[in-house]
Amino acid sequence: MGKRDDLIAKYADDLKNKCGMTPDMDLLTKVTIGCGPAIYNADASTVAGSQASELETIKNNFLIKKLGLSASADLSGAIDSVIETYGKSERNKYRAVVYYMLTKHFGKEAIYG
Repeated sequence: MGKRDDLIAKYADDLKNKCGMTPDMDLLTKVTIGCGPAIYNADASTVAGSQASELETIKNNFLIKKLGLSASADLSGAIDSVIETYGKSERNKYRAVVYYMLTKHFGKEAIYG
């Protein structure tokens, strides 16, 4: 297995054990690939759930630009919900896992079709 496959397995484990979800491995793989080289960088691969600027970046760059959601939708509420599901006290919230959960939350799986 390559490094990306190892990371995808780690993300799937987080979804199962920390978020109580059964991951769609095909979608998780596509979301992970969509994160690009950020998954290999220790700082960029995780989300700082308590940092307003980080949450704003997720809202603008992922939800609005990537998923094509309107800024008027309750994007902040969805991000908060995902962070809550992942666990506020969880130090390593992986970006690919957060993006996967947001994609599922908004029913935007088709974007990765």
